[in-house]
Amino acid sequence: MTRYGSQYGPDLTFVGVDRCDLDDPSTYDGADVVVVGAPFDGGTSHRPGTRFGPLAIRQACYLPQDGSRPHLALRVDALQDLRVVDAGDVEMYSGDVMASIASLEEAVFKVSSAGAVPLVLGGDHTIALPDATGVARHHGFGRVSMLHFDAHADTGDIEFGSLYGHGQPMRRLIESGALRGDRFLQLGLRGYWPGLETLSWMAEQRMRSFEMTEIGARGLDACMDEAFEIALDDCDGVFLSVDVDVCDPGHAPGTGTPEPGGLSSRQLLDAVRRICLELPVVGIDIVEVSPPYDHAEITAYLANRVALEALSGIAARRRGISHDPAGPLLEGR
Repeated sequence: MTRYGSQYGPDLTFVGVDRCDLDDPSTYDGADVVVVGAPFDGGTSHRPGTRFGPLAIRQACYLPQDGSRPHLALRVDALQDLRVVDAGDVEMYSGDVMASIASLEEAVFKVSSAGAVPLVLGGDHTIALPDATGVARHHGFGRVSMLHFDAHADTGDIEFGSLYGHGQPMRRLIESGALRGDRFLQLGLRGYWPGLETLSWMAEQRMRSFEMTEIGARGLDACMDEAFEIALDDCDGVFLSVDVDVCDPGHAPGTGTPEPGGLSSRQLLDAVRRICLELPVVGIDIVEVSPPYDHAEITAYLANRVALEALSGIAARRRGISHDPAGPLLEGR
């Protein structure tokens, strides 16, 4: 079940876009992107509060709610060039993980089946399981690759006695067959989890993880070049999952499991824009924004801009705009 606005606060939409009702297909017929809120933090293992993330991301913008967001570099206005609508929040009770993820999966499946790109605002990373599954149900199991930005691999098996939580969605996606391990690309991993047993399982699935040490040595663009080649091999679309803790806590303090030494906000925004400009993105989620731990809305603003960069990249791609790193923007190439 969905509801307009936020499950936990004022009745508003993402930067003021039009509303839609997932129970009334006529309200999102012809939409390019449908925003869906997933206010769930029942899978957290440390600091909670991400149930308030969708509301914070929707409203973290100092610009007028006028249906316009011109992108200075790409020369597009995603809110004008695309039809973007907001379905409100899926009602998710953090005390019932199974019912919550089932409701979210159905909502995402409806959006994908209508031919739109679901843009899911989380919520903790548990929601990646229903998000990517809902997309894969429409496009075909094994036909969608994953680009996953995160400090953590999220490939745990049983954590705190449960198969479901924000440290396990990527394992569940691969085990279910919704996504292929050998088309699963992770960028930004670092820190002290998971252990060797889980890393061995990841290797058996042929997952490709670009740890921060490799990104630092090779450069983010070179790592993304390699990731793109793998993502496009024998897959029809790409799901982009962005955990804000991929960024250094200095750039994203409002998150449940901060890990020093990550990407800068500039690196993340450029990466998201490039992905949506160059790849056939069929689903997106932005997760782990925890407003109670944020400072001056730094993390919420970052997540809002991640969403806008993604929308702008999609709009530019559909207009035939591409970006040559060695030259200016070229249209129709």
